[in-house]
Amino acid sequence: MTVQGHRVRAGEQELRFSRAADGTRLAWSTHGAGPPLVLASCWMSHLQHDWHSPVWRHFLDALGAVATTIRYDERGFGLSDWDVTDFSLQARLGDLETLLDAVPYQRVALMGMSAGAPVAIAYAALHPERVSRLVLYAPIGSGCFAASDDAEAEAALMAIISAGWGRKDPLFRRVFTSMLIPEATEEQMGWLDEQQRVSTSTHNAMASRVARATVDVTPYLPLVQAPTLVLHARGDRAAPFDRGLRLARAIPEARLVPLESRNHILLGDEPAWRVFHDEVVDFLAPDRDELVPPPEAALALSAREREVLALAAHGDTNETIAAALHLSVRTVERHLQNVYLKAGVSGRTARTAAVVRYLSRS
Repeated sequence: MTVQGHRVRAGEQELRFSRAADGTRLAWSTHGAGPPLVLASCWMSHLQHDWHSPVWRHFLDALGAVATTIRYDERGFGLSDWDVTDFSLQARLGDLETLLDAVPYQRVALMGMSAGAPVAIAYAALHPERVSRLVLYAPIGSGCFAASDDAEAEAALMAIISAGWGRKDPLFRRVFTSMLIPEATEEQMGWLDEQQRVSTSTHNAMASRVARATVDVTPYLPLVQAPTLVLHARGDRAAPFDRGLRLARAIPEARLVPLESRNHILLGDEPAWRVFHDEVVDFLAPDRDELVPPPEAALALSAREREVLALAAHGDTNETIAAALHLSVRTVERHLQNVYLKAGVSGRTARTAAVVRYLSRS
């Protein structure tokens, strides 16, 4: 795994790129402030396009207000490499492992959205020490959205993808849009029509759908140790409510919150969105509380963290700190992020706040 050094800003978002074990370039981003929250999102994502979305923007704003939100485009989608052939669960799990090896956090909250849920579940089961809590939203434990046991119906959906995915005219893609957000406005539906086209190629849309049909996370469910919250709309047409119910029943002590909506993607002006928002914020609260230290408490830093922070207090950059301590720049960044978590600071002023607190206790 490698992390490229350049960074590109899109608004308040910071983009980075990592390489998976098979060489696939993965695009990921961070925005917001607070404890880390990693989104294993649905396949139809685009890290930059989502920010202009009347369908997704309220998710980004709300989560960034309470957490350092880390998103990534799955292999074959968005800003990640499209020229891939392996869409298996193991490959996708490996991508999430690559991402979490790259971020400077030891433990994160993990949110699996839609068809991203199996990846989040598998990671939480296999790496319990890295996951503080797990949120599953409109989870699809196996298959893909709008999947059907009827072979003819599934063949028809695949034919629609083949015939219409890459066309400028959204007529064929509107079939999927109407399943995902049936209560949306024409503006919102039009945006999601276009999101499908720009998020990936026709080939990848078909190949990933075929691969998802073979996914089964049943063996992982009883192995999940993290506190788990499952949220699912009762009238979800793309992923029936009983899918979320089955997952919640199988994960130890998981809590299920039914949402009164027909939308697979909750819209910002519907009552169910407020329920989702409040439940997620409350569920993540313990992670935020851990960031708030007692007043005037001394920082409980390791010897290495103190060395790094002391050099930062002298005005050294991460590069000069790395050279002085014979560390990599990535290791220095990881130590500083641990310091910020312990100090209860985040955002662009975190370094200054941590240094001030360190000097006040020295």
